[in-house]
Amino acid sequence: MSQIILKDIKLVYQIKKEKRIKDIFIKSRHTLNNSLLANNKILALKNINLELRDGDRLGIIGHNGAGKSSLLKLIAGIYPPTSGQIQVDGRIATLFELATGFEMEATGWDNIYLRGLMLGETPDSIKQKADEIAEFSELGEYLNIPVKYYSSGMFMRLAFSISTAIEPDILLLDEVVAAGDASFLNKAKKRMRELMDSVKILVFVTHDMISLKDFCNKCIWLENGHIKMEGSPDEVSHKYLSSIGLG
Repeated sequence: MSQIILKDIKLVYQIKKEKRIKDIFIKSRHTLNNSLLANNKILALKNINLELRDGDRLGIIGHNGAGKSSLLKLIAGIYPPTSGQIQVDGRIATLFELATGFEMEATGWDNIYLRGLMLGETPDSIKQKADEIAEFSELGEYLNIPVKYYSSGMFMRLAFSISTAIEPDILLLDEVVAAGDASFLNKAKKRMRELMDSVKILVFVTHDMISLKDFCNKCIWLENGHIKMEGSPDEVSHKYLSSIGLG
């Protein structure tokens, strides 16, 4: 059984501030009064309690800076909690920050293997999937050259093709994922829908209330790093939209 359990989670970012020469002469009023950077720390998440099990599809909504991406990264294991307990059981696929783990000097083929291993594939399983990933990416001979020479669209196509080729139990998805150029987009959307339907647990950050209701059976509204409301997608999205004058 797959599950995600968060208990009394707190996440604090420690900001390393380097002294610059101009800081000796200029004192920024904005820097001095910035409450977000009190003691060079940012409180990203606080008092987060959440339980998800097989069949749960959680939508996360809220303003930019509310903590949505931080919560995804915490569940993915990119950031450890500052305090609290986290338990995640199941194979995770992440569809955000797709460029993580790429070797820019290596070829597209090499990165298929390297990124696949990073996502939990075995050497044998990623070899079996390599041709399908290559075909889906439509990059052809470009897979034989280092990815540092790719355009941004080509790079995103390769990253998306690899990340969606694995078969996860848990999918962490940020809708702000672009999968290359327009000609690739429809195919990417179809694959994304198939993946969202097949996983045991979905955690979906979105600003699209229609997609929220289509894909999710639970919803949380994050505000200033804490859960302001939890409930059904209809109920929570209605309250959220009303709060910003769109309800």
